[in-house]
Amino acid sequence: MKVIPIIAAESGSESLYEAQKKIYPRQVTGKYARWRWAMVWLTQLVFYGMPWIEWGQRQSVLFDLAARRFYIFGFVLYPQDFIYLTGLLVVSALALFLFTALAGRLWCGFACPQTVYTEMFLWIERKVEGERAARMRLDASPMSLEKLVKKWFKHVLWIALAMWTGFTFVGYFTPIRELGMEFLQTRMGSWEVFWVFFYGFATYGNAGFLREQVCKYMCPYARFQSAMFDKDTLIVSYDAERGEPRGARSRKAELSTLALGACVDCNLCVHVCPTGIDIREGLQYECIGCAGCVDVCNGVMDKMNYPRGLIRFTTQNALALGLEGKDLVRRTLRPRVLAYGAILLALCFALLASLATRTPLKVDVIRDRGMLSRIVAGGKLENVYRLQVMNATEEPQRYVVKVSGLQGLVVASEAQVEVGPAESRWLAVRLQIPYGSATPGSHPIHFDVATASGDAHVSEKSVFLVPR
Repeated sequence: MKVIPIIAAESGSESLYEAQKKIYPRQVTGKYARWRWAMVWLTQLVFYGMPWIEWGQRQSVLFDLAARRFYIFGFVLYPQDFIYLTGLLVVSALALFLFTALAGRLWCGFACPQTVYTEMFLWIERKVEGERAARMRLDASPMSLEKLVKKWFKHVLWIALAMWTGFTFVGYFTPIRELGMEFLQTRMGSWEVFWVFFYGFATYGNAGFLREQVCKYMCPYARFQSAMFDKDTLIVSYDAERGEPRGARSRKAELSTLALGACVDCNLCVHVCPTGIDIREGLQYECIGCAGCVDVCNGVMDKMNYPRGLIRFTTQNALALGLEGKDLVRRTLRPRVLAYGAILLALCFALLASLATRTPLKVDVIRDRGMLSRIVAGGKLENVYRLQVMNATEEPQRYVVKVSGLQGLVVASEAQVEVGPAESRWLAVRLQIPYGSATPGSHPIHFDVATASGDAHVSEKSVFLVPR
């Protein structure tokens, strides 16, 4: 934000900040615009569609916080599987480092939710109020019936989209079909109502009003991206050597006869920029790498019969050294990028391999502290334990409990338990040894829990207490 001191003569006060000007991005067509809309469709089809897909008579993706289970297609994850979330976060961070080091803010320009929803809200705005010039005229005109209707209708559509987004978000935590019935019957829970409105309001505010302010001032990525950039990072760049000095000219004029560069100073690159910057001023932290200026400049170059690429994805070193083609690719695929890529592939492989070989059975062993070691009928010494057996499959399972670690140690209670699909059960287990067969103290033992068919097996440690 520019700091401009302004002295108010009458009040004697001083304002240190320039008033924020509204940005009216112009619609653009081209290769990168098509890629951006492809990402909008892809991300939103996944986001809005996934909760409605059924998998094994349940929602395909459901984060059931109340039951402490995450259902992701065929996987049932428990809190004990938190390591997979950690691995996913590490993979996401490394992917961000890789793509940023390779080609700048690709995430921001093409897949960030702020960019995606801003594109959707802008599309609605264009359909209701018209293109850039029409929107500017409408905002500058005095209030009228036409202006009131257009503004009202636009905000109704924005709110509808925002609320549907909030409803879908909550549908990942409460089964969306049940949530829909609760909504129709006005029986939604207070927390569900809160999060629908909270997420809907956030979408409405960020995509409808804040827009570039989120990217420029609220998002921390714009501040620390410079730590991941270097002079071999592909960024949206203006070729000043080719474009300067800029100036208007006739389409029929031969460039070689003019004392001008290829830039016709049409300012379309500024008009299409969602953050309102002039890419011709060089690399700026506000640039989100959407490449709208690339598309519109290529269109102007085509009309002028000039070569494309006055604004393009390239590196600072490539501009300085005149690198193109294989030389540019060679400099871009530097050791830093290759190292990020190798580590990312290794982590992805390890994470997938761990998921593929994961045992679909979880067991927690807890000593019953309310019942200490005791002597029971038959001259036996008994310890009592509570086992939580969690079935991480979509089929009911029968599990068999065995123990080892002490001579004569046996299970004196029911040694089998049936657990339903994606459910857990607590099982009280009594272990006994002949009295006097073990020295006083704490003795390590193992609980071995396996399916009746032997497909899954888990071993958990515990201790058997022998009193003095």
